[in-house]
Amino acid sequence: MATYLDKILDRHREVAAADRRPLDALVAEAKACPPTRGFRAALVGGDELRVISEIKRRSPSKGALNIDLDPADMARRYEAGGASCLSVLTDVEHFGGSVADLQVARAACSLPVLRKDFTVSTRDVCDARIMGADCVLLIAAALEPAELADFHALAIEIGLDVLVEIHDERELEHALAASAKLVGVNQRDLITFQVDHERAVRMAGVIPDTAVKVAESGVRGPHDARSLRAAGYDAVLVGETLVTAPDPAAALRALRVRV
Repeated sequence: MATYLDKILDRHREVAAADRRPLDALVAEAKACPPTRGFRAALVGGDELRVISEIKRRSPSKGALNIDLDPADMARRYEAGGASCLSVLTDVEHFGGSVADLQVARAACSLPVLRKDFTVSTRDVCDARIMGADCVLLIAAALEPAELADFHALAIEIGLDVLVEIHDERELEHALAASAKLVGVNQRDLITFQVDHERAVRMAGVIPDTAVKVAESGVRGPHDARSLRAAGYDAVLVGETLVTAPDPAAALRALRVRV
């Protein structure tokens, strides 16, 4: 059964196939960029659940969330609320994001930033570094194992941290084979859109402690945050709950639980 992810990926692969920019030049440009801010390092240490706060205007499943948000203002609110990192959607067609959103948000704060998008080519990896991201997202369900390993290696080579998103044990195997040190478990089912907290709890127990563990999607408040922290997660990536909150900084503070 085709999922919303399949449709989005088809469009991104179509764009990637038409991209004829010389890869060697992109790699060289990426390597010449200023040092990154250390995304993974910001999620390590202490007993408090870290929060990766997302700047997200809309989603395919929920529609408009906060379509007119100011990325600079949101980044400053998140930093004031104690966010450890930012995640910024740069997909234009399906999420209403942009490269400009990432660049404006990063310039407005001191937090490391994840480029949240659908990485389907080596040029996409380089673009993340060149646009100013500190970390790139690789979705295991969207890539062949060999692609995942190649993209991960390239990202590390050009100075990026890598968040590898998984859903199950098979995808975890692929992530670990690619040497992933930052693993995100997406709690949302790609077909039904339902959030499965039990899966997240189960997966936390099988991800090696050598990897930083991140729970993604469906974190609705302190109760969810406390459960995920108790399961062993180092961080949560939260979008909808924060961008729709009347006071994003206060909503964020409530998620920074200890167990």
